[in-house]
Amino acid sequence: MKEKDYYWYFAPEDRRLRYGDGRLIEVGETHTVKPPIALCERGLHASKRAIDALHYAPGPIACRVKLGGGIIHGDDKSCATERTYLSVVDAKDTLRAFARRCALDAIDRWDAPGVVREYLETGNDDLRSAAESAAESAAESAAYAAYAAYAAWSAARSAVWSTAWSTAWYVARSAAESAVYAARSEKTEEYNGWLEGMLLKAEVE
Repeated sequence: MKEKDYYWYFAPEDRRLRYGDGRLIEVGETHTVKPPIALCERGLHASKRAIDALHYAPGPIACRVKLGGGIIHGDDKSCATERTYLSVVDAKDTLRAFARRCALDAIDRWDAPGVVREYLETGNDDLRSAAESAAESAAESAAYAAYAAYAAWSAARSAVWSTAWSTAWYVARSAAESAVYAARSEKTEEYNGWLEGMLLKAEVE
């Protein structure tokens, strides 16, 4: 598929549209809404970059989509009267791996405990709780001495944090936002490339 022929959208685990709509998301399905549409208010949304779509994610189901009909474009998302689902993937594991990769990219900005690095490098869930505790203690003892160190710690902590819902989407989103924030202009495109490549690979696995 040619570049920029598709958008990204994340859906809840039940793969149904929200806000009382309830329609099921399936590959090949086209959902429609009647105009008028408005960004953030009414319509079928998606983002050109996966990292932007992740910011709005209500769950870990990654959808590569095509928008059609009437379309309104915003800074980091678009809204349309038609959305066709080209692929639908449960991206929990992919998002966890992305989160760890984001955190590892920032790990040299602080004195990371060994268990944190080991968890981020291996993804061994048996280490997650210990890594979270070690990351938090290290950050507290440093008293957030530098903003870069805090951003790196935040990314690492997000990557090892197990959410109450036992899903990975919030973990990945938090890690990406934290690690990118300190150097947004330099890092956002790089991280988006990582994420989109990982999601596209997950489609064929």
